[in-house]
Amino acid sequence: MNRWNVVFKTFSNINKMKIVGILSHKQPRSVGEMAEELDISFKATSKHLIELARAGVLVSKGKNNHVYYSLNPVCPKDYKKATRLFNEE
Repeated sequence: MNRWNVVFKTFSNINKMKIVGILSHKQPRSVGEMAEELDISFKATSKHLIELARAGVLVSKGKNNHVYYSLNPVCPKDYKKATRLFNEE
């Protein structure tokens, strides 16, 4: 049960849930692209992306002086289960 507390705390912000939803349907996105799409500051977006990457939900790759994020293909199973909820319509 404690593990689920950690999982849900990771997704405790609506913008983090939106990030996962966006990245599940699109190619890797830069911090700036995500900030624009979410209509929040670059700094806030970067913070959310870093937290999701630390949790193992996202992976990052630097290219042309930008950092691009995408869903981690080997995301922990409990996070993968939770992210499926953000993609249901």
